[in-house]
Amino acid sequence: MKFTLKTATSHFFLTRFSLLRTPTVTTLPLPLPLLNYPLPTRTTTITTTTTISTPSFPIYSACAPMSIATQHILQVRDKIELSDIERRIFDRLLATLRHFNLQTQLRVAGGWVRDKLLGKDCYDIDIALDNMMGTEFVDKVREYLLSIGEDAQGVCVIESNPDQSKHLETARMHLFDMWIDFVNLRSEEYTENSRIPSKQSFGTPEEDAYRRDLTINSLFYNINTGSVEDFTKRGISDLKSGRIVTPLPPKATFLDDPLRVLRAIRFGARFEFTLDEDLKVAAACGDVKDALAAKISRERIGTEVDLMISGNQPVKAMTHICDLTLFWTVFSLPPEFEPTISDGCERLCIAYLDTAWNLVHLLKESTFTDEERRLSLFAALFLPLKNTTYQVKKAKVVPVVNYIIRDSLKRKSKDAEMVLDLHRASQKFLSLIPCLASNEGLQSDDVGWMRRLIDDVSVASRVRVLTGFLLRELKDLWRVALLVSILLHPIDINNIEDESLQLHKRRDLFNTVESAIIKLGLNKVWEVKPLISGKDVMNVLQLKGGGPLVKEWLEKSMAWQLANPSGTSEECIDWLREANSKRVKLE
Repeated sequence: MKFTLKTATSHFFLTRFSLLRTPTVTTLPLPLPLLNYPLPTRTTTITTTTTISTPSFPIYSACAPMSIATQHILQVRDKIELSDIERRIFDRLLATLRHFNLQTQLRVAGGWVRDKLLGKDCYDIDIALDNMMGTEFVDKVREYLLSIGEDAQGVCVIESNPDQSKHLETARMHLFDMWIDFVNLRSEEYTENSRIPSKQSFGTPEEDAYRRDLTINSLFYNINTGSVEDFTKRGISDLKSGRIVTPLPPKATFLDDPLRVLRAIRFGARFEFTLDEDLKVAAACGDVKDALAAKISRERIGTEVDLMISGNQPVKAMTHICDLTLFWTVFSLPPEFEPTISDGCERLCIAYLDTAWNLVHLLKESTFTDEERRLSLFAALFLPLKNTTYQVKKAKVVPVVNYIIRDSLKRKSKDAEMVLDLHRASQKFLSLIPCLASNEGLQSDDVGWMRRLIDDVSVASRVRVLTGFLLRELKDLWRVALLVSILLHPIDINNIEDESLQLHKRRDLFNTVESAIIKLGLNKVWEVKPLISGKDVMNVLQLKGGGPLVKEWLEKSMAWQLANPSGTSEECIDWLREANSKRVKLE
């Protein structure tokens, strides 16, 4: 059975994805765009006033007028400006060298250097030492600080742990409210079937720079000389031109550590840099995909994906993963599932993600917390898979989304549960949206869930009752579920390919339904306490113990309470007696 999509909504999402990205590697069998737009260029400006034009594939944003070309202005500083705290930290470290007459060169490595050159704040300082272990140097720093009457706080050692991708012992200490990590420069050799180095030794700065994942992450800031060091001789130029390149040939770099493929994608998306063509070819080759699946723990893959989804360009990151044919390597599926997933399903996943991302930004900034935004994007990404299931022990059938989140990405069980809850709730919201948007009554035949609770409720109150139950189930996540349901809701417009109009109509529908729910007085309805308890039900029904019947009447009592928001507990008990009396007579 094929997973087919024939609705107008699906056509919109498939068309929408075709605008996101064209195939990036000629060896990848990706379909041509449905709409043919000329390839735009990105103009990158740097402080030296050099102007470079590089290919760019825009993620069309509904937050601003759409255009085929977008400009990305990137400024790279000529030197690093230290903050007061950074200057004080480095002064203490240099004073330690002088105090013990050490010849050690202190270099800040990696991301801190990159971010400082881009004018961004960074609070992750990793210091590489050329001739001693981090623990040895930290002991010297602590001894020096004590000699001048200062306290060395939070000194600790993080042991090497290959299973967690921590191959070197790291010494850590707290200086001026910042954590500083100390490691030695190193060179590494890997075995064929593992990303755990088989051999490690003290390395030169050049060896350390070339063993890093990307040229933009291979830069050092030499604390002793106050200068930036570019041992690959292209880290600064790649930073200025906005390019993601590996220091060594990309295939060898990725086979040494396949996680670097996802890091390259993440940094490319984060900074809106262009992935090097050779890098893309290497990332998409079978050997690298096999190595990524075999050598890297699913937890590490999940962490990278989480950073992408929580970052500033999640759609661009997922589009790279799709274009490089890595989607099903990253989001691996169980051995057996049904129905069969059709070719191109991954593109529909990203199209839903893209629309959700744009809707989040079209709505008020305060609508979602960071965690709610993260969950909404995961829910949108996996929306086309919500009806695909696999069988677990005891013949239990569950959605494959559960497998992807728990097993493929090794995220928390709570994440999987919440995404599945959002998918289920979005279907319930879909049946309520027409009434909430039009203020019309709801017939019991219009819903397939909790119908037994609304047969005795007036037509005018049914929407409030069902929406109240749904919000009591979702609690603070109800707006996220509403967002997901809006993605599924068909939008009636003449030109289905008018992306901006589609997005704005979905935004307007979200706002209309949200306002209707608030007008019904249902915001925070999950905090409303039931008017009667199980004990009250047992007394009225003259039962000696609890059970399914008590649960059923408690649900019916809550339905009465939602239909009569100003009702009292006495009135609810009177209703319960009357309703039970009718039930007894019918029996």
